[in-house]
Amino acid sequence: MTADCQVDFYLLGDGARDAEHLACRLALMAWERGFQVSILAQDTAQAEQLDELLWHYPEGRFLPHERSTDTQQSLAPVTLLEQVPAQAQVLINLTREAMPLPLPYQRLLEIVPHKDAERAASRDKFRHYRAHGYAPKAHDIS
Repeated sequence: MTADCQVDFYLLGDGARDAEHLACRLALMAWERGFQVSILAQDTAQAEQLDELLWHYPEGRFLPHERSTDTQQSLAPVTLLEQVPAQAQVLINLTREAMPLPLPYQRLLEIVPHKDAERAASRDKFRHYRAHGYAPKAHDIS
């Protein structure tokens, strides 16, 4: 099953936007390519922040989305969740934890914060996925 999920890590540079803005940008790019997107928030406050951002992102538009407490895939192009989804085409993980294996997604996108203290969890997730047969790729966002 490892070949079925592409895992990508996006490293935020010093001058890069925050994780929430990058998540919106990645969600928009995936949606424009025809994918349904789930964004897994760390907590309710982050889900609320993302909900607000998506109403105004990109500028002059909004990204169709909904918040959901159900872990099943929504009909909305972008779904904001606070629990790990059972499946997703594209999952953007903003939590500090690795996703349960095997990964039932076409793509898993992990955003790595700039601050060293916060990067440790991302390094652990990268090693975890690699140790279980996935081939995560890193992308520097500066």
